[in-house]
Parts: sequence; structure tokens; C-alpha cells
Amino acid sequence: MVPVMTLVTVLSGTVFLVTRPASGDAISSARAQAAAIESQLAAAQNEMSTLSQQYDAAAAQLTQINSSIAATKATIEADQRQVNGDRSTLSKAAIANYVSDGSASSENPIFSSNEKTIGAATEYNQIADGDINVAMANLHTAENTLAAQQTQLQSQQGQAQQAVATEQAAITRNAQEVQTQKNALAQENTQIATLVAQQQEAAVQAAARQAAAQVAAAQLEASLPSSPGSSLNDAAPPPTASGGLGAVQAAESQLGVPYVWGGESPKGSADPGFDCSGLTSWSWGQVGVGLPHYSGAQMADSAPVPLSDLEPGDLLFYGPGGSEHVAMYVGPGTMIEAPETGQSVHLTGLRLGYGFVGAGRP
Repeated sequence: MVPVMTLVTVLSGTVFLVTRPASGDAISSARAQAAAIESQLAAAQNEMSTLSQQYDAAAAQLTQINSSIAATKATIEADQRQVNGDRSTLSKAAIANYVSDGSASSENPIFSSNEKTIGAATEYNQIADGDINVAMANLHTAENTLAAQQTQLQSQQGQAQQAVATEQAAITRNAQEVQTQKNALAQENTQIATLVAQQQEAAVQAAARQAAAQVAAAQLEASLPSSPGSSLNDAAPPPTASGGLGAVQAAESQLGVPYVWGGESPKGSADPGFDCSGLTSWSWGQVGVGLPHYSGAQMADSAPVPLSDLEPGDLLFYGPGGSEHVAMYVGPGTMIEAPETGQSVHLTGLRLGYGFVGAGRP
């Protein structure tokens, strides 16, 4: 495959009716698209990192708020237990005195009818009531504080939960975008591989056609008479005229030479054969004018000629920028060309359709 691919590369500028460089353009376009997708994928993956950090921050804030709510509730519950305990102590003392029909006064001066202890009982009542009132006041204060704190914390909790949900939704959307870009990139890479395989197959087929053309040329040579001047191995006589007429004479001396992709070998050479630009380049070279072996480059190097001023030897170009084919004007209504595989150098009618784009004079 290495020699075949090398030959394809060297002769890629010649005109041959196979897949044109459009396949290469398609591969370049596909690779550019893949690069754009890779850039979008990288941006999406970078955004995922940012969104993850924002989500972690929102989740941490929600955890902190939930901890604050739990701590506030614990404080109020402790106050409530203290008040309930004080109430229980007083209630038990009153019930005990009632049940013992006043005998509890001997154990608790608050229920004594002794005038000597009334002062102590009064003072005890005042202290007990004061303690309970303080505890009740603290409880109410704590409950009010709790209500305010809970309202504020619940609002913050709702906001934090919404922030967490928003960040989670953003992460989900971003993950979907990342997956979409990955799928698109995989599809584009598959398309590139397909185009490359098609391009390689076209090159192999072109090389096979060239080999077949060489075999056909050899068979044609073997079938021709061996009389003088009739063999493709007999060198063609040099042109007797100069300029365009001499170029036409040189081209006509190669009538019957088979088409060979990338060929520029005249009669008398080991393997005679021409492609379209090889024929025009060789023919003009016989009168001292050098032309590149590529139809598009020949058009670029030639002076444009209107059809009304055509002269023998002028070049006729086909395809965008002359990139598909070139022939040589011989005279009114006639041109000479090396058209395609399976044919040979021949005279034919002047074609001004079929993708004709203009004429030029070397």
C-alpha cells in the first residue's frame, strides 16, 4: 500500500475521472466540526465543576440552618421541662396537704395554720410564686423567641432548599448537555472514519484503474503491426512549426497513445501514456513552453482567450478553475484530448458544454 499511496499523492494534481478532492474537504469539515464539539464539551465539563461547588455550598448552608432549628427547639424544650417541674412540685405539695387534712403543714410550712410560721409560709409562697413566675416569663420569652427564630429559620430553610433544588436541576441539565456533546462527538468521529475509509478506497481503486490502463496499453501495443512508425515505441517526429501550431503537431503525433492517469510519456518511451494535462504539458513543452502537470494550474498560468479569438494550441478548460479537464484546440470545430481511462489520445468535436469554463493561451 505504501507505493500505491505515494503514487496517489504525487499524481493528485492530475485530472482523472475519479472522486475529486471534495472528499478531503468533507473530512476537513468533519474534523473542524469535531473540534468545535470538543470545545463545547470542555466548556460543559468546566461548568459542571462550578455547579458542583455551588451545590455543595447550598447543601452546607441547608445543613447549618437545620442544625440551628434543632438547637433552638432543644433550648425551648429544656425551659418547658423546668417550668413543668416547678409546677409539679407545687401541685404535689398542695395535694399532699389536702389528703392529710392539714398534717402536711408539719412538713411544709406553706400549709401551716400556726401564726408563728405564717410569716415563713408567706415568704415561702412569695419565693415559690416568684420562681414560678420567673420560669413562666422565661418560658413565654423563649416561646416567643422560638416562634420568631422558627419563622426566620423556616424561611431560610425554604430558600436553602430551593437553592439546593435549583443547583441540582442545573447539574442534571449540564450532565445531559455533556452526554449530548459526547454523543455528537462520537457520531462526528464515526463520520470522519467513514470519509477517510472512502478516500482510501477511492485511491486504491484509482491505482487499480491506472494499472489496468497500463495493461490495456501493453495489450494494444502487442496487437499493433510491427511496421516502421506504427508502434507506440517508435518515437514521434518533432514538430516542424513553433508556438501553438507546433504544440498541435506534437499532440497529433501521439494519437492512439492510451490514457494513463498521471502519464506524460510519449511514443518511444517504455510505457507511453498521457492523462489530459500530461498531453497538453508535453505538447507545449516540445515548442519550449513549460506548463505544470495539472489542468487547474495550467488555466492559472494561461492568458484568457475569448472563443472568437481561438487559435491552434489554445487550451480548453472544464470544471471550476479548470480543475476537472483540459483539451487543446486544433481548428474550427475540432480539439484533441486524452479523455479518460479506457480511451486514447484522439481528435474530437469541440465541446463548449459539459462544464466548459474558458480558454487560455500559454
